Amino acid sequence: MSKRRQASTINKMSNKDSDTSLPNSCASSKPNAPHELKPRALLLEYFTVGYNIIECIVSIAAGIASGSIALIGFGLDSIIESLSGGVLIWRLTKHGKISPVEEERIERRAVKLVGVTFFILGAYIFFISIKKLYYAEAPEPSLIGIIIAAVSLVIMPFLAYLKFKTGKKMGLASLVADSKQTIICSILSVALLFGLGLNYLWGIWWADPVSALVIVFFIIREGITTLKKGELCTC
Repeated sequence: MSKRRQASTINKMSNKDSDTSLPNSCASSKPNAPHELKPRALLLEYFTVGYNIIECIVSIAAGIASGSIALIGFGLDSIIESLSGGVLIWRLTKHGKISPVEEERIERRAVKLVGVTFFILGAYIFFISIKKLYYAEAPEPSLIGIIIAAVSLVIMPFLAYLKFKTGKKMGLASLVADSKQTIICSILSVALLFGLGLNYLWGIWWADPVSALVIVFFIIREGITTLKKGELCTC
């Protein structure tokens, strides 16, 4: 009888241990589950689109005022980035609410539109840049443009890091790819800052259209990648 009592006591103790371990296992579950990170991902994309719209308006206005094709090209690229971010927002909000076939069909149509837009804007910036170089049309120095480029150079790398980190935790490849696209925006900011800075500080006017041609290179590259892979933000 004593052995049976000892066995039952041991069983009760083991059951208590297993019961107390349940809350711990629940507590150890990942707090950053994919569905919990979705609001953060949406917030990052909403910020990206909002910032790009403001950047577009200010850049184009400053570019027209100073005659800087680099600023205008930078602003036009921001329009495309806003469209790209809008598609990703749509994917995040509609995912699971419509059929995968319908989701893919609508996204494919949007991707094609954005891809063609890359080439149209790239051709326009290329033509104006060559024209300004040929006729030696010197733009006016633009302090506002330098500020825009500097601000973007600070914000974009940090935003790219947050997108990459969130996308990895969610297992969302499109958000990770979009973080790489944001890095491309940082590179464009460097090119813009270089061209505007040389013109503002030392009057090297041709640095402006040359930096615009650098922006054209990345725009065409983005367009080719978009149409070739059939998806956005894959740079």
